[in-house]
Amino acid sequence: MATAQPRHEQVSDWIKERIESGALVEDDQLPSENQLGSKFGVSRITVRRALQTLESDGLIYRRQGLGSFVKDNRVHQGLVRLTDFVEDMEAAGISPESIVLHQGMEPAGHRVAEALELAEGAPVYRIDRLRKGNGEPLAFDRTWLPPFYAHLVEKHDLKNDSIYSILEEHYDICVCRGRFRIEAVNAPNDVAQHLDVPWGRALMVIERTSLTEAQQRFYYQQRYYRSDRVAYELELMRGNQKSQKSGLPLKEFEPIFKSESDITKEAGLF
Repeated sequence: MATAQPRHEQVSDWIKERIESGALVEDDQLPSENQLGSKFGVSRITVRRALQTLESDGLIYRRQGLGSFVKDNRVHQGLVRLTDFVEDMEAAGISPESIVLHQGMEPAGHRVAEALELAEGAPVYRIDRLRKGNGEPLAFDRTWLPPFYAHLVEKHDLKNDSIYSILEEHYDICVCRGRFRIEAVNAPNDVAQHLDVPWGRALMVIERTSLTEAQQRFYYQQRYYRSDRVAYELELMRGNQKSQKSGLPLKEFEPIFKSESDITKEAGLF
C-alpha cells in the first residue's frame, strides 16, 4: 500500500507547481498562512514547514510582517557585443548544453534568401538545436548557412562547439558584425514540443544575421526563447541632446535567464 504524501509536502508541491506554471511570478505574494491552512486543512505549523522547504530551495523569500513572496533568481550579464549562446551562458554562470536535432541541405525560402543575400531556392544548410541552461530548455535555434560555410562547420561537433568559435578558432574567420530583430510570436507546434511548452504559447524570437570581416553574410538564425525564462533589459545614456542625431547611446543590453524555480514574469496570480 502506498504511503500517503506528508501534508507539508502537499502544500509545498502545490506552491511549487503554481510557480513553475507561471500562475505565481517573481515578487508575487503567496497566499497567507491562514489561507493555505484553510485550503489544505492543516495547521500553521505544517504551513510554515512547507514554506521553510520552499525558502531553503530558493523558490521564495519571506518578509517579517508582510508574508512570503516568489523569489527572483535571474542572472544578469551584458550583451552589448555580439555573442553566441555558449558565451552568453558561461558569462551568466549557467552550464550550457546543445542538442543537435537536424542537419542538412535545403532550398532557401524567401526570408532566408533575403537575409543571406542569396537567390530564393539556392541551397543552404540548416541546423536545428535545442539549447539548455543547467539542464532546462531555454531556446530552440534554427540556423541557415551558405554551402561554403556549411562545409567548414559540418565536420565539427556542434553539440559542444559554437559556430562562431569554429569559424574563428579553426579557420581564422572573424565574426565581426550582426544585426538583431526581436519580436514576440506564438510557438509553432514543432518548436513548442522541443521547448516543452503548449502550442501557441508566447515566445520571444530573435532573428540574427551575422557577417564576416569581409561583410559576407554567413549565418542567419531564428532563436526561439522561452519567454518565461529569458527577458532582455537595456540601459540607455541620455547624453548631449543637441549633438545626438541617431537615438540614445546604448550602455547595456542584458539577457536575463530564469531558472525552473523562477519561471514566467507575465502571468497573473490566480
